[in-house]
Amino acid sequence: MRIGVMIGPEKGDSARKLERMLRDIEWAESAGLDTAWIPQIPTDFDALITIAVMGLRTSRIELGTAVVPLQAQHPVALARQALSAHAAAGGRLALGVGPSHHWIVRDMLGLPYDKPAAYTRDYLEVLHAGLRGPGQVDVENATFTVHNPLDLGPVAHVPVLIAALGPVMLRIAGEQADGTVLWMADERAIADHVVPKISKAAAEAGRPAPRVVAGLPVCLCEPGRVAEARERANRILGEAEISPNYQRLLDQGDARDIGDLCLAGDETQIAAGLRRYAEAGATDVSVRLLPIGETRDELVASKQRTREMIAGLARELR
Repeated sequence: MRIGVMIGPEKGDSARKLERMLRDIEWAESAGLDTAWIPQIPTDFDALITIAVMGLRTSRIELGTAVVPLQAQHPVALARQALSAHAAAGGRLALGVGPSHHWIVRDMLGLPYDKPAAYTRDYLEVLHAGLRGPGQVDVENATFTVHNPLDLGPVAHVPVLIAALGPVMLRIAGEQADGTVLWMADERAIADHVVPKISKAAAEAGRPAPRVVAGLPVCLCEPGRVAEARERANRILGEAEISPNYQRLLDQGDARDIGDLCLAGDETQIAAGLRRYAEAGATDVSVRLLPIGETRDELVASKQRTREMIAGLARELR
């Protein structure tokens, strides 16, 4: 199982924020992690532009988006942007995309959120045609009529992963993508729901076995502070639970909230948790570092301990 880390735009002004993210990606590469996943937060930095900059500061680590909402831009525009970032990163982009949620697409952007799975299927047809360039992108389907020349070509294959939570989206991901990027999926949801459906669809489409990237908050702490870590996960990461898409995915497993999904405890407990995800069928884990503490210094020290532990486990679990 490949171990990666989420590197996201957190609080601060743009200049300091970017420099902090660049320090984090330099650490992740030097620590030997396999991947870094950049969230596309509605209110913050563009993930693909961030990856392009990170690509110029690294040479080995895979750089993934988790995930770019499809409705915010035309598929030809996304293909062009992805190919540009892919070139800047020397062919190390993993393009995670998805139909997002009603509270982003409809409530924030004022765009329709009707039939998101059908929209995703049609969007991917255009996106894949663009990513195969250079050449003419000619696609006509129920959503798009595109006849667009594109002079860009990929420096290497661009893996596309879909945020697929329900059965229809998992089928689309298996048939048309290289895998799925998950959030709010515990071991049972992955083993009993995600892996069987996406793998069956991929096999029937004659595609390779898909990647399954599980996003998880992780906190190295004394066993007596596990409850504190889970409470913090619920406090700072629990907003997404309002989405019906995530609620349905939680229903497929045993977790009730993001706190239940948090891997917290000592190194032995966290290693055991990661192995459970590997046994469930996750090919990758994207670690959301979750520090705990009362002061800024305590939070920084907690984050440092957790990420050094994750780097050590990555070497064991690879």
